[in-house]
Amino acid sequence: MASIGTLYAPKVNFRGYKARIVAEYNNVAVEMPADFDYANTSTAEYRAKFPVGKLPGLELKDGSTVFDSNAIAYYIAGLKENSPLVGRNHRECTEILQYIMFAESDLMPALVNWLDPILGLRPYNKVAINESKENVGRFLTALNQILLTRTFLVGERLTLADVIVVCDLVLPYKIALSPEFRAPFKNVTRYFWTCINQPEFRKIIGDIKFLDQEPTYVMSKKEKAPKTKTAAPAKKAAVPAPAPAPAAEEPKPEPKPKSKLDLLPPSPFNLEAWKRFYSNNDTKPDAMNYFWENYDPEGYSLWKMQFKYNPELTLTFMSANQIGGFFARLERARKYAFGSVLVLGQNNDNEIRGYFVIRGQEVPFEITDAPDYESYEFTKVDHTDPKIKEEVADYFAWEGPTLPREVADGKVFK
Repeated sequence: MASIGTLYAPKVNFRGYKARIVAEYNNVAVEMPADFDYANTSTAEYRAKFPVGKLPGLELKDGSTVFDSNAIAYYIAGLKENSPLVGRNHRECTEILQYIMFAESDLMPALVNWLDPILGLRPYNKVAINESKENVGRFLTALNQILLTRTFLVGERLTLADVIVVCDLVLPYKIALSPEFRAPFKNVTRYFWTCINQPEFRKIIGDIKFLDQEPTYVMSKKEKAPKTKTAAPAKKAAVPAPAPAPAAEEPKPEPKPKSKLDLLPPSPFNLEAWKRFYSNNDTKPDAMNYFWENYDPEGYSLWKMQFKYNPELTLTFMSANQIGGFFARLERARKYAFGSVLVLGQNNDNEIRGYFVIRGQEVPFEITDAPDYESYEFTKVDHTDPKIKEEVADYFAWEGPTLPREVADGKVFK
């Protein structure tokens, strides 16, 4: 595949990510200098090509140039004929532009005023930080409302609007948005996770670890306390007091369990053994016989789950992505749960339903803390009911008479 030109950007840079992710979606090749960094933007060579000095810059094979990360991403998005990234009609194109301008003109300026003191790029000012956080919260509240019933911002699939908004949120999620701050914006977090777990995003950005505590701010040199210039007057040497007897060493406390579920009485049902048996054997009858012979109703519980907004689902592959995004945010629950969730029906007429086996008798924090948990309904069921047992078997096997519709897709959490 021939390269269209050279993208001047550091490998780790949220603005450069935009063009590179779009290039992945459109199967476009771009070259990148191996050691390019921010300092290069001030060189005479760079300014000759990009007089404004903005980063990144794209130099095409014909010698022409494009600057500004959003403009570069838009150019690459439009290289593929009928690319859904730029919209399928004039209305979608307008909506995409709307969200790009929102990200660039509203969201990013508020974020920068918060991020810069964390990165040590400007002095810490509590009043300014609080004002920035208030503005960011206001914009994320609006975005959260927009995403209440949407998987993506425009239409039924990912567009350039999603690439730009999500890339602008990468650094905030890593260094600024604490768990407490982002808690009200579960739709935004669900949307963010859905996008960054797409193969095209993961190839460029890699794994992203969310900030797990309040951010810390880097104090600039001017803010540090000055060193004392004169030494304090010498004091007369005092007679040292006798050293106190060493205190008896207190016993170290037992390490706290990582989950409340670890405090439950041991269960004879080995969830990991079940997962292996399920993976390596036919579900009916072998795996299901194994399951019911070993299932421990005191240590585990069965839950039927469904998506609360099934009437709003459109394409089946997007419904499968919805499940995949939810599963990706349940990593902490993996040792405590097993589930099989199906997409039933067809394009523009489908639903998400499934069954979970969960440690304990309640849906644990490891699941309820997922940003999009509220989009699903979990109902505890009676494992002794013959109808339930048959239904569980059919959902685990992805086939059977109790399934209300044909299986279009599905995913297993194990």
